Amino acid sequence: MTLKELSKVLGLSQTTVSRALNGYPEVSETTRSRVREAAERHAYRPNARAKGLATGRAMAIGHVIPQSIRHETVNPVFGDFIAGAGETYARSGYEMVLAFIEKDESEVYRTFKARGSVDGIVVHGPRLNDPRLRQLADIGLPFVVHGRSSGLDIPYSWLDVNNRSAFHRATRFLLDLGHRRIGLVNGLEEMDFAFRRRRGYEQALTEHGLPIDPALIAADEMTEFHGYRSARAMLALPDPPTAFLAASMICTLGVRRATDESGLVCSRDVSIVTFDDSLSYLQNGQDVPIYTATRSSVREAGRRTARMLIDRIQTPDTPHRQELLEAQLVVGLSTGPVPNRQG
Repeated sequence: MTLKELSKVLGLSQTTVSRALNGYPEVSETTRSRVREAAERHAYRPNARAKGLATGRAMAIGHVIPQSIRHETVNPVFGDFIAGAGETYARSGYEMVLAFIEKDESEVYRTFKARGSVDGIVVHGPRLNDPRLRQLADIGLPFVVHGRSSGLDIPYSWLDVNNRSAFHRATRFLLDLGHRRIGLVNGLEEMDFAFRRRRGYEQALTEHGLPIDPALIAADEMTEFHGYRSARAMLALPDPPTAFLAASMICTLGVRRATDESGLVCSRDVSIVTFDDSLSYLQNGQDVPIYTATRSSVREAGRRTARMLIDRIQTPDTPHRQELLEAQLVVGLSTGPVPNRQG
């Protein structure tokens, strides 16, 4: 469908329809919503090049991926986020620009700004006190963070899962089953999400009067081998864990391999709780979940982050937005009461 055809369906001028789709403030919110709904219903996709000429924008969103997190590009979590964001970009006439870099990201941001090649940036993998966010604010390039950065005192827009609450709840679930030796297989703790997950885990243990045992905590890049190596080391302790809390489904596969090799039966001898990003290509079972998990859709996070950034680009003077999603605890086949190891 062309702009002319969509205008005829709506009974509006092509100028009004174009301005509504491009976020011009002089178009009422009622008209804007009506035009967007019609565009969605009739699968109208504006030409990004023509739209860019009309608005003075690049009609493109940047995603910068450093080689230091190169596994992100083959991680299904990243793939699902990009797929969700891409759906929103396509509906709004934006293109996606992926930049893979070896050195400092700030140079890429300055280049993007100088060339006008993107209208905004989605920041991935925020770290504690992440300097990238201040750099972007100083450069004046609109951005939204997928996650948060603890310790940063500047205003910015973000969308995150409540990681502390999710791991606090998951740990309490295991404690309620009688487990007192719970291993945490976490992500890199310079990353904000992993820092918050550890805080939730430790808070639950402290509330139950249990000590924090460093031997039961492992942090590294979230790979299958990290889960395997960490679980093997913990299971070899004189007083091994009876349960594991894993930071991702990929880590969980390694934890499960280690328990199987140790001759242990999942849910009977060892319980496992994972964080499930509700991935398209790595499903946690069908009707009955394989693993008990704290669950949140990363594809939906991609959609909502993209929408938040587009809104920020179109209305830059509005206050920054923050959205905190709560993960759902789903009980699967991987957890059970603490085993009786006496005798």
